[in-house]
Amino acid sequence: MQAVRAHEGDVLRFETIPDPEPSAGEVVVELRVAGLNRRDLFVRSGVFPFPLPLVPGSDGAGVRRDTGEEVVVFPGLGWGEREDAPAPGFGILGGPRDGTYAELIALPEENLYPKPPGFSWEEAAVFPLAAVTVYRALFSRGRLEAGETLLVLGAGSGVSTFAVQLGVQTGARVVVTSSSDEKIERAKELGADAGVNYATTEDWPAAVSELGSVDVVLDSVGSTWQQSLDCVRPGGRVVVLGGTGGTEVTLGVRPFYFKQQSLYGTQLGSPRDFEGLLRMLEDATWRPVLDSVRPLSEAEAALERMSAGEHFGKLALAIG
Repeated sequence: MQAVRAHEGDVLRFETIPDPEPSAGEVVVELRVAGLNRRDLFVRSGVFPFPLPLVPGSDGAGVRRDTGEEVVVFPGLGWGEREDAPAPGFGILGGPRDGTYAELIALPEENLYPKPPGFSWEEAAVFPLAAVTVYRALFSRGRLEAGETLLVLGAGSGVSTFAVQLGVQTGARVVVTSSSDEKIERAKELGADAGVNYATTEDWPAAVSELGSVDVVLDSVGSTWQQSLDCVRPGGRVVVLGGTGGTEVTLGVRPFYFKQQSLYGTQLGSPRDFEGLLRMLEDATWRPVLDSVRPLSEAEAALERMSAGEHFGKLALAIG
């Protein structure tokens, strides 16, 4: 089969490799489209030190070879029975296990779910990892409710577009930040109420506070924990799901406990979270925002667009 693999030295190659051999309880899927995530950049660059060569990719949609059913891939492996955190040994598809940048993939049958009705192949392929991560962050961890205000840091990413859409669907007021006025305006088209340009605003947490009380902050930047806490109301919740801006922070301890705020960490989601997301999709009027679709052989160009922050929404690779 044809696949894209990461090799030593931050190199991607489009090459021919052996077809996957399914183990007991596994199914081979003929992939139609793969979705890109920032995690794939970390796999390619070696930030995540998985053994190489490796097929990246956590998201995909295709057809089961055994039944012909159209399916989407749930990328979590071995979550376990608890809902508060995954079990030891939990992993995500696309490192260390080969992922979706390939024509074929063998997966446990439990990781396959019916393709959402009405979604194109591209839309189905790009939503699972980012959308279930957001679902868990907003609802399982952040307990976002209708009528509350949600602040989403970094408009434009796949995570942030899903956060805006799911927040609006649940009846929350959504505010975003970005360094791009254009991305703020596009977030408003998705339903966001307001936005703050942190690049042109000297004290952007103060500017956010002027827009009204914030109940929940979704922080995928990491280095902005203190600013997120500055934005959220006393008793409010900050949910952290990434570190794109840095992995170390310094916090003011007394303001944090004086205000009785909560700081939550989260990663991906459980199968139950994914099933909850699929139920939300049944009533949704929105669709995943697609930035661009390229052939599998152009995975390098797609990742470079993501790395440069030029995209708005999700990027996809057409396979078959």
